Amino acid sequence: MSSYLYKLIAEGEHQQQDFKFCINDSKKIAKSLVAFANTDGGRLLIGVKDNGKIAGISSDEEFYMIEAAAKIYSQPPINFTTQQWQVEGKTVLEIGIEASETKPHYAKDENGKWLAYIRIKDENILAHKIQLEVWKKEQSTKGVYFTYSEDERFLIDFLKNNESITFSKFMRKAQLQRKKAEEILSNFVIIDIIKMCTTQNGTHFVLNTEFDRDEIDKFV
Repeated sequence: MSSYLYKLIAEGEHQQQDFKFCINDSKKIAKSLVAFANTDGGRLLIGVKDNGKIAGISSDEEFYMIEAAAKIYSQPPINFTTQQWQVEGKTVLEIGIEASETKPHYAKDENGKWLAYIRIKDENILAHKIQLEVWKKEQSTKGVYFTYSEDERFLIDFLKNNESITFSKFMRKAQLQRKKAEEILSNFVIIDIIKMCTTQNGTHFVLNTEFDRDEIDKFV
């Protein structure tokens, strides 16, 4: 089955795959596990360098560090699967993580702070406050309730005439308190009128191009 492993490695690192040469810090691994669980799931290939070269794992210690990352340094704990591959006389450990139904998961950093991450392309990125609010509402049994005020109308009108808006810019332009801005943006993300776009450089919000503009007018 080495051909299967070579095929995975040939894909390189991407949104659902990460290479780790070795594991010497469970907290750092927890960050990757949490990012996969909070996004689309994925796999870690332990014993593979960033350039795809197979180095192999040195001992069973890697498995126990993964377990610590998933159960101790992730909250809620993350379930994972393992598969060992023997290739070129070396062992590669594959760790599988499913997309979670109980988002968000948090990873404990070196300062003892619990932080949520998402996976964007081949990077683990800190989840935006609006993303946290969206997850919170999605887990709630209350559903989404909001009124269509001038503040909602301002957001839609702005995005009809501009490519995107950031959280801070929306607060400033609409002259809103933080909590109100969070409520409006998270509600519109949940009902899919706007999309949240996150990169290493920040998060911005755009109109959902698949949403009928006439339907948007009915909302606001």
